[in-house]
Amino acid sequence: MNAFSQLLAVSEVQLEECLSPDPSNPLCAPALSELNTVFSNVVEVALWFGGIILFIMLLVGGFKYITSGGDPKSVEGAKRTLTFAIVGFVLLASAFLILRFIAYFTGANVTEFNIAPTP
Repeated sequence: MNAFSQLLAVSEVQLEECLSPDPSNPLCAPALSELNTVFSNVVEVALWFGGIILFIMLLVGGFKYITSGGDPKSVEGAKRTLTFAIVGFVLLASAFLILRFIAYFTGANVTEFNIAPTP
């Protein structure tokens, strides 16, 4: 029996056990309050991924520019790659700064995800 069929073969007893969640039981869904952590982890990974892609695009654009050999088409392609990488960085940074400004001026913490109120 493979892992997928094991996940589908959940008995009623196991479902009742999930009503009082046990973190060691892999068949139980996470509690609603745990989505805060999941969402913040997804956002953090997306920002790191965006930064890595930015770095790679800057390297690729620089390499294309250096190896263009004076060919106008190659130089133009390298400049376009570098321009897109810089525009992506500006968009990423400005989105973060806009959220920080909203949080500062309104007092609402829009940079932190809370689905369930904390006691």
